Amino acid sequence: MSLTNSTTKCIVISSWIDNNLFSEVKPKIKRSFNWKKLDLLKPLRTKLEKIEIETPELAHRICRLIPSQCPFARKIEVFGRTLITIPPLCKINPLYEDLMMLRFRALCYLADECGEDISAYC
Repeated sequence: MSLTNSTTKCIVISSWIDNNLFSEVKPKIKRSFNWKKLDLLKPLRTKLEKIEIETPELAHRICRLIPSQCPFARKIEVFGRTLITIPPLCKINPLYEDLMMLRFRALCYLADECGEDISAYC
């Protein structure tokens, strides 16, 4: 049995088929409103981004108000056994990354501009 004859025929036939013919079969539907582009928290995000950290008092206040770790992670124990573990809920918060960036900018201001020790906030 020779495989060279049948293999060559398959290659030649497959090269004659235009793959673009099948992509045009699906109808293109235009949607009037795109829900993915709707961002209700955009005004809050822009306000957080526009906060200028110009004084050490403001930087200290921001570092005290925004915790470095998620305070919601808990383990509920009874008689030394863990009944329920509540995972950190910070990742669910839609403004989590924006708040962490604001805290990071405050820490950088304290360390770079003011020359203060920021180890108390880490």
